[in-house]
Amino acid sequence: MASIAIAIVILGLLIFVHELGHFTVAKWAGVSVTRFSLGFGPRLLTRTRGETEYALSAIPLGGYVKMLGEDPDEEVAEYDVARSFAAQSLAKRAAIVVAGPAMNLVTAFVAFTVALAIFGVTTPVEGPEIGGVMEDMPAAAAGLQPGDTVLTINGTAIGSWKDLAGTVRASGGETLTFNIRRVDGSEEALVIAPQEQVERSVFGEEMGKAYLIGIEPARRVEPVSLPSAVGQGAYQTYFWMKMTLLSIVKIFQGVVSARDLGGPILIVQAAGQQADLGFEYLLRFLGLISINLGVLNLLPIPVLDGGHLLFFSFEAIRGRPLAIRHREMAQQVGLFLLLALMVFVFYNDITRIVTG
Repeated sequence: MASIAIAIVILGLLIFVHELGHFTVAKWAGVSVTRFSLGFGPRLLTRTRGETEYALSAIPLGGYVKMLGEDPDEEVAEYDVARSFAAQSLAKRAAIVVAGPAMNLVTAFVAFTVALAIFGVTTPVEGPEIGGVMEDMPAAAAGLQPGDTVLTINGTAIGSWKDLAGTVRASGGETLTFNIRRVDGSEEALVIAPQEQVERSVFGEEMGKAYLIGIEPARRVEPVSLPSAVGQGAYQTYFWMKMTLLSIVKIFQGVVSARDLGGPILIVQAAGQQADLGFEYLLRFLGLISINLGVLNLLPIPVLDGGHLLFFSFEAIRGRPLAIRHREMAQQVGLFLLLALMVFVFYNDITRIVTG
């Protein structure tokens, strides 16, 4: 139950800031906003302030901001035409649409920056200290342990992780004698034969082969200044945006399996796991989910924000909007694709639970 509550809070927050982006820029542009809803479907709680009804709706899988004149079939009183969405310039309409995903990216940046400012940054140690030993690999079989420091290999002094990795890779699979210092200060000699292994990218693509023994460098947490946290937070936001886009491309290329896609159930499980690890991990998880929400909403699929931007692009090129009939047909196709994707990710989630 705790993981469900955490997931609801995270998703609710991200949906709120997304819709707040649309709402704020719409108000700035002088557009009348008639409803601000968290969730879809029947409205459970409502409160009206000014011209806007604020609602909490039954289906918590999104939200929406309803603007005057947003629906082409809506009749708008003559005295209100100037405040309708349709009456705004192309630039203002695009700004209103972009504001939602932009707020998600800003939220991710804030989450990463706060995590870095509070908890610092984790960086690899330059020295030849072992941080992790992989199971079923030569290092583990030989008895190498996290915290060990490699002093020499075949009698040659090892002064850095670069020296250590380079020596192992250049071994050609020949047996190497490691002189190591344990955490308690004692020294020991271990004989390890590197194995040729396939190296893969983060997406599982084969990058070639190399001789490895199955170790990872030690890492240290270092405090960072606020300006540095801001800079690194911006970089992490950019990096995860790029990785999200690359993941989408790799799915279409068949490199990444579509079965790796997850839905609400996976988010609930992940939220609980990250919360158990601590607030730092929960902040980073919030940032990653926020980036996914922002980037996916910018995809050029009708009914998503990116679909509206696609329509605006056609309007800019043609000098006039697409015919209502064409937009409605495109939106129906987009809605079908979106519903199909939701069914698919739910299926993936359930399959993971059943198969363990």
